[in-house]
Amino acid sequence: MANSDGERRVSLSMTTQIVVRGVRSPVRQAGPTEGSEAVVFVHGNPGPNLDWSDLIGRVGTFARAIAPDMPGYGSADKPRNFSYTISGYADHLAGLLEQLGVKRAHIVAHDFGGAWALRWAVQHPDAFASATLINTGSMTNFRWHTFARLWRTPILGELLQATSTRSAFRWLLGRDNPRLTRDQIDRIYDAARSWGTKRAVLKLYRATPESLLGALVSELRTLNRPALVVWGTKDAYLPVHGAERQREAFPSARIELIEGGGHWVFLEDPEKVASLVVPFLRKRLRTENTSASRSTHS
Repeated sequence: MANSDGERRVSLSMTTQIVVRGVRSPVRQAGPTEGSEAVVFVHGNPGPNLDWSDLIGRVGTFARAIAPDMPGYGSADKPRNFSYTISGYADHLAGLLEQLGVKRAHIVAHDFGGAWALRWAVQHPDAFASATLINTGSMTNFRWHTFARLWRTPILGELLQATSTRSAFRWLLGRDNPRLTRDQIDRIYDAARSWGTKRAVLKLYRATPESLLGALVSELRTLNRPALVVWGTKDAYLPVHGAERQREAFPSARIELIEGGGHWVFLEDPEKVASLVVPFLRKRLRTENTSASRSTHS
């Protein structure tokens, strides 16, 4: 399948059910279904992996591409006793990649997926190849947005979750993200409406002080992996100044701002985002494969 400018996409080839310590996550895959190197797409709140469908299809033409539903989100299990913390999600991601045979990962992350994936990265530096950060990253000097502060407040957070309606959600999300279509807003609402997901959100935000979101800067700076940072200039939840701050963790990062873009820039302007992300990943994979070939023949 090809789009109007000739760039090919592949259909999502399969969904694999992976169980890590008793918690099941469906994993969408495109491209080769085997191979130790992969592009790993990590959604945020409220996900799910369906958010990545366009980019997975593009990346699947030249690499193994995988995207899990993380616990509490999408079609994944939503157990009460899962560790809904950054470390808990990083451990789950590690288990997923181990079962899928991925030994080298190029991370593509959004929103809270950045925190989960970067925690995994510093715990598995030999497996961490590169980072593509879309409205996410290591957030120093960060202050929670209004919704996060409400979710972090006992009782008030439960009331907000229990009384959320589709019409109110459309108005609030549409106000903050005017470039999202009504269908996209409805899909985000549907992804967040189950009580299992609402419970996961409350637990995750209450387990995450603001300081924890910038705690990995020194470890990441030491690794200095190749990084692409893509950020909408009108993000209502993670302000655009966070983009430049990614250089604290990734000194050689390439930063691309999408003027007028909101929090979900890859849904708002998929062609623009793909024009940045796909060439970056192609180059990284080509570089990795060339280096491996030289090492084998040296």
